[in-house]
Amino acid sequence: MNKKINKILSKKNKSKVICLTAYSKNVASILDRHCDLVLVGDSLGSVLYNYNSTKEVSLETMINHSKSVRLGVKKSLMVVDMPYNTYRNPKEALKNARLVMKKTKCDAVKLEGGKKIISIVKSLVKNKIPVMGHLGILPQTEKKFTYKGKKLTERNKILKDAKLLEKAGIFSIVLECIETRLAKKITEQLNIITVGIGSSANCDGQVLVFDDLIGLSQNRFRFVKKYVDLNQIINSAVKRYKSEVLTKKFPKAKHSFKN
Repeated sequence: MNKKINKILSKKNKSKVICLTAYSKNVASILDRHCDLVLVGDSLGSVLYNYNSTKEVSLETMINHSKSVRLGVKKSLMVVDMPYNTYRNPKEALKNARLVMKKTKCDAVKLEGGKKIISIVKSLVKNKIPVMGHLGILPQTEKKFTYKGKKLTERNKILKDAKLLEKAGIFSIVLECIETRLAKKITEQLNIITVGIGSSANCDGQVLVFDDLIGLSQNRFRFVKKYVDLNQIINSAVKRYKSEVLTKKFPKAKHSFKN
């Protein structure tokens, strides 16, 4: 494992891991100052392209955005989501993950699922491709978006999947909308880092979609906290720009060129 991964693993039981999503260089360069991990999430499908689900996100789209993010990430660990239907078997997963790693120069890839993808995870790890896992709500295949861990059978399955993924070689795992006590149990029983989203403060770290955090998206998910209303700030700036153009206050001489 590379030094950045080892650094994140060393935070276990010591310090929280900070993670946010980024889809471009400009945002990534800001997040890189504060985050341990920057995730190029396939959430960009809904955030940027207004897709109904992440299933519509292509490998090419992920690669292009990741190349931009790479330009802004210097110190943080950069992880890229493998899109839907790009890791259906070990051979396909290895081919596509290698392409992602080569084209984007990212540090790791992220896959959704438990027992079903164990052989795929093992194959990637064996071929020196670091893998981050993802359990709980799985946006790529989910039919009903409700928190996980209501029933004992479901809690046992998720915990078992988490242990299987750790044994297969993942270095970290996203826990999405998992019941509080279950998230705590998983975090305590794993030696790797758990990163929560809607899974309580019991996880080793937290992740949010950046556009949700800054108030640009219209999402009203329970687990989202809006730290600033950038929508309002941008609207105010554009309104002022419009006014100044209409009243000829902009551009002034200093914004123009003259021999």
